[in-house]
Amino acid sequence: VQLQASGGGLVQARGSLRLSCAASGRAVNKYHMGWFRQAPGKEREFVAVIAWTNTSITYADSVKGRFTISRDNAKNTVYLRMNSLKPEDTAVYYCAASGSYYSTLVSAFGSWGQGTQVTVSS
Repeated sequence: VQLQASGGGLVQARGSLRLSCAASGRAVNKYHMGWFRQAPGKEREFVAVIAWTNTSITYADSVKGRFTISRDNAKNTVYLRMNSLKPEDTAVYYCAASGSYYSTLVSAFGSWGQGTQVTVSS
């Protein structure tokens, strides 16, 4: 599956953004889909994951209550709605697909999009 992330940009603190991850090649409903982020000088970290059945969703503690992951199977797209953004949310955001594992680990995801930059100003 090929993934294309979009929707990033510059936003003020307490603002909102919605990231999109468009899939091609295979149906996104066959995969567990995740969002990760990487800030300059830091390792890539888990943000959110949604199971292919939509029955399980997990968030990182740092975004719980502010971010919402969802999917639209008809559009073959996964979304990350980000509210109440903070400067510490600034990072490149990546979407990823796992055909086997429902996981929060980077290593569990075999397909990655190219990333979209999110910058939150204070």
